[in-house]
Amino acid sequence: MAGSTRPWQLGAVALCALAGMGGVHLLARLPQPAHWSGLALLGVLLLVMGLARRGSPGVRWLLLCLAAAALAASWAGLRAQARWAQQLPPAWEGRDLWVTGRIDSLPQSQLGQGGAAGWRFVLAVEAIADPEGAVLPAGLPQRLMLSVYAQPGQQALPTWRPGERWRLLLRLRQVHGSMNPAGFDYELWLFEQGIRATGLLRRWQLLAEAQGPDGALDRWRLGLRERLQTQLGPQPATGVLIALSLGEQAAISRSDWALFRDTGTSHLMAISGLHVTMFAWGAGLLAGWAWRRSGRLCLAVPAPVLARWAGVLAALAYALFSGWGVPAQRTVWMLFVLALLRQSGLAWPWPLCLLLSALWVALIDPWALCQAGFWLSFAAVGLLMAGGVAEPGWRGLLRGAWRNQCIATLGLAPLTLLFFQQLSLVGLLANLLAIPWISLLVTPLALVGALMPPLWSLAAWLLQGLMLWLELLARLPGAVWSVPVAPLWAQLSGLLGAALLVLPLPWRLRPAGLALMLPLLWPALPRPAPGQFELLAADVGQGTAVLLRTRHHALLYDTGPQYHPQADAGQRVLLPLLRALGQRELDLLLLSHRDQDHVGGAASLMAGLPVRGLLSSLEPTHPLLQAPGAPRDGQQRCERGQRWRWDGVDFELLHPSPADYEHPGLKPNALSCVLLVSAADGRRALLTGDVEAAQEGGLQPPGGIDLLMLPHHGSQTSSSPALLAAARPRLAFVQAGYRNRFGHPAPAVLARYQAAGVPVIQSADCGALYWSSAAPAQAHCERELRRRYWHRSAPVHAAAELGPLPQGAEEPALR
Repeated sequence: MAGSTRPWQLGAVALCALAGMGGVHLLARLPQPAHWSGLALLGVLLLVMGLARRGSPGVRWLLLCLAAAALAASWAGLRAQARWAQQLPPAWEGRDLWVTGRIDSLPQSQLGQGGAAGWRFVLAVEAIADPEGAVLPAGLPQRLMLSVYAQPGQQALPTWRPGERWRLLLRLRQVHGSMNPAGFDYELWLFEQGIRATGLLRRWQLLAEAQGPDGALDRWRLGLRERLQTQLGPQPATGVLIALSLGEQAAISRSDWALFRDTGTSHLMAISGLHVTMFAWGAGLLAGWAWRRSGRLCLAVPAPVLARWAGVLAALAYALFSGWGVPAQRTVWMLFVLALLRQSGLAWPWPLCLLLSALWVALIDPWALCQAGFWLSFAAVGLLMAGGVAEPGWRGLLRGAWRNQCIATLGLAPLTLLFFQQLSLVGLLANLLAIPWISLLVTPLALVGALMPPLWSLAAWLLQGLMLWLELLARLPGAVWSVPVAPLWAQLSGLLGAALLVLPLPWRLRPAGLALMLPLLWPALPRPAPGQFELLAADVGQGTAVLLRTRHHALLYDTGPQYHPQADAGQRVLLPLLRALGQRELDLLLLSHRDQDHVGGAASLMAGLPVRGLLSSLEPTHPLLQAPGAPRDGQQRCERGQRWRWDGVDFELLHPSPADYEHPGLKPNALSCVLLVSAADGRRALLTGDVEAAQEGGLQPPGGIDLLMLPHHGSQTSSSPALLAAARPRLAFVQAGYRNRFGHPAPAVLARYQAAGVPVIQSADCGALYWSSAAPAQAHCERELRRRYWHRSAPVHAAAELGPLPQGAEEPALR
């Protein structure tokens, strides 16, 4: 059988195995463990039948493909089941627990709200106890992501070091991340690392200093970080060198990340699979070139063999140096398997070798299939292998590097658009210098600096020169091209078109490649019909941000909170969301009032997206009115009675009145801009900001509101019976953070809506909420649309618990 095996047959089996594992990751919920055991038995039966079959090779290989899919799916399912079982029961969330464990990562400094200094690290759990002596359930998480911040009157924060054993008083909660269209999946990221709960430290006691092999690598990396910071001091290059050498991406400032993203070089600044791949490729290329200088050495070991294994060793050393993170691990395995297959002498085509190495990586880490880095890494290696071997001599080396750079840039462009909805049009020029500059100069100097610290200064000087070049490119008109998320068929068409463009195929096929890429580059964007509007309540945590769109206009009501001085909802949530939707500008930004959970993301938003008009209740001296990007001629104050019409949809402000601004002692909440939106057919939505009961009585909204925002995030000070009686809402939603410290929405307020028969959708359980005036009885939750088995289980719609709807109202359906 082995002698008659053809490469495409092995490739088909590997593809079926990858498809089997990928199918598991599409499940919204995992079946019982017995199902996976049964699937494994079926796979074994199919394997035996395939191996024993004589004649009819097509049937035999079909059986082997089905066996591979079943066995791989059962393997991934059992791994997922074991990891999923380690979860914190909801009943134990928010309770103080004593946990004994060992610090299992490099502690990272971070800032909390208000700029409070803090730390974050992973704890490997050894024991958990309840202070009140209650019996804890079995199967609790074995790895925790913990945070601690300096607080007045609290213990002084110690210097946390990897490998130390601590006894900690923790308040744990299940893993929860925001859920927005095309947004980062925080829950998957932690699930892949085996982290099944997060927590805040309240008290701590050191049990044992770090010693022995546990955490030794991370302790060495911690000392290296401290020496590098001492050597270079506080400058932008320091953070980038820490990220390049130690994998600590948080060390790079927000402005520098924006520069790298806009020039298409961000992949070089993170220890991603693509970065490790390019570093290994550069190291192998350099080692092969140097080896060819000696004919005697080439006779002993051929230069291609030496270059191949030098690249693998360079990737391994770099991965260990940077902390042996999950992306680096799978890249090392990929390169090792590729090198081993080539070394074995098997005359297999390179696509088959690449496919088998992908299967090996996925068997080790089944969740790699869900990560952009996996696909970018293998695509980069495939493109480099398709580019062929460089010609002899330094001229051939330069021509080969240029050819490979062009192939990689063009070939990875569709994947970059798929994963990030953004493409740097200056990326080819930027990477032409940045890839060899970073991979062959800066990164090696940063690594060797561990032995010779003065080299860090040279690396910083080289890095500063590169950043000047990148800043020059970023200033060019049209440097960045953003595209909205395309439908699945357009994505597949774009990938096929890119393959036709970069593979060594006849030139007459290239125009077909361009045509196939058009649906990905310019997808058709659905918009509401004239006279209708759609509402998207973003999942920003404890804060408000609602996007309203008509046929040709867009309004953003508030911009969410500032999470800490270096991150806010505008940067993390709203700008990626708007780009994914194809929204290139805002006709109006409405800031309801000055509280940080409503305007915290405004500065980042206005700096990153054109805003034509600004409507707010902010005082004239507020810094946001003069912030970069704020419209100078389109600023107005919210006042009751203001009206305008867009595309047949009416907008009207119900609060505040001009007289409200004359009361200097009035709280910001009392000045919240309240917006009523009415479709041509009379369907209405009411956005209320943080108004409280005293202001609700004067709103006088029309009855029969189809969608109501709970005022003040569901606080007890709002949602008065008078408001519910006047508005008579059919459906309500509240934007509040998961298990937030304010207790929003208040149980008494939810009970009030329940008594009125109004279903309430909570953003913590729903994620981003979609609603359209064209289908007012339907609301769609992003958490349900994208639900996978690793996501936190939560009740998305509590209509059954909230009681019957008012007579004559339609039952909202959430999907």
